[in-house]
Amino acid sequence: MEDFLDFNGAKNNKQWFYYRELAASMLHLCMACYSQKHILNRLIFYKIDDTTDFVKEGKKNLLFLTDALLKTTPEVIREAGRLGIKQPDDYFKDDNFTSLITNEPLPNDISIDKKDQNRRRQHIVIIASDFLSISRDFDQFGIFLTCTLEEIQEIVPDKVNEVEIRRYEMLVHNLQSAFDTYVAPGGLISDNGKLSELRSHFSVVFHLLQLTGRLLHYYERHLHKTGYKNIYQETHEKLSSLVNSDVLLDRIVNYGLYYACHYLSTGRELAQEILNANIVRSTITAGIPVERGFHLRPSLLVSKIVQHYGGQVELCVVDNHFDASSVLDIQWAGGMIQKEGITQVTFKGDDRALKDIKILAARNYGEDTMGKDIPLPKELNYLR
Repeated sequence: MEDFLDFNGAKNNKQWFYYRELAASMLHLCMACYSQKHILNRLIFYKIDDTTDFVKEGKKNLLFLTDALLKTTPEVIREAGRLGIKQPDDYFKDDNFTSLITNEPLPNDISIDKKDQNRRRQHIVIIASDFLSISRDFDQFGIFLTCTLEEIQEIVPDKVNEVEIRRYEMLVHNLQSAFDTYVAPGGLISDNGKLSELRSHFSVVFHLLQLTGRLLHYYERHLHKTGYKNIYQETHEKLSSLVNSDVLLDRIVNYGLYYACHYLSTGRELAQEILNANIVRSTITAGIPVERGFHLRPSLLVSKIVQHYGGQVELCVVDNHFDASSVLDIQWAGGMIQKEGITQVTFKGDDRALKDIKILAARNYGEDTMGKDIPLPKELNYLR
């Protein structure tokens, strides 16, 4: 309906503009309802601990969306009458909408091919690394406590907006697609182990971001005051009487975004454990930064490499082991190296990170003997 109205110019016609906005309202509210219903219906299959508050807030969100639809529907009918749109004589009946929900799914009797376990492990490593990267990046939103309306209005839409949330939605969707293609076709794992738990985390986050993106689109395009002409202001006021924009903002941030942050954060330890259990481990010997040792810049570059891949890497000095993802740990090691007059160290752990550390070490860790920056090879472009 929305496409049909747009194709025929309703977006730029005073008589039809409001009806077009009502059609868009129904579309986005229904799609948000679908995502919310999907989360609640599928939660029984997700391996997520302590969902009591999440379910409670999800039902509250569904109630708000359903109420908004109930308020909008009579307005659609009234506006259709004003435009001379004839209503059908026959209506659907309740038995046209039978339940599609069942607690007895078909048996999972398709076994996973275990012939190529090495390739499967490679994909597990990539997926777990990507989850950690997305989770760390998503911390920029930092919604770990409920926000007041004033706080929400400060970040929506300047910081939290449809474009940003849909970008993360696509990233998380790619994780789920890769998992269901290369790790466990169909998305279900018969052993119900840690991999199943990890998929549950990014699956519920994906649907939360779907819902949040829909509601942000609706708020930014249809309720947020951006137009200056009377027709936009009048339509905004009418829609606001049907869908409470303050409550909508609360649901966007204090439900959708809050729980997306929550499940991305709580899934980190699990993803890290899965990653470390599946990485290919190796050992390299490398020199120390000539003249100045492991001061801040080389320590930072090494830690960035380790954090980029996410797997465990240790810097070994004699019998001492230091966390190579920590700048502080590397500098502690640097003090020992300088004191003992050591010229070579050993790195152990994630083979992917070690290959890049070896490249970095060959360039004296990105600096000359005077401590000035030197260009890094293209393989390390992500460090810039």
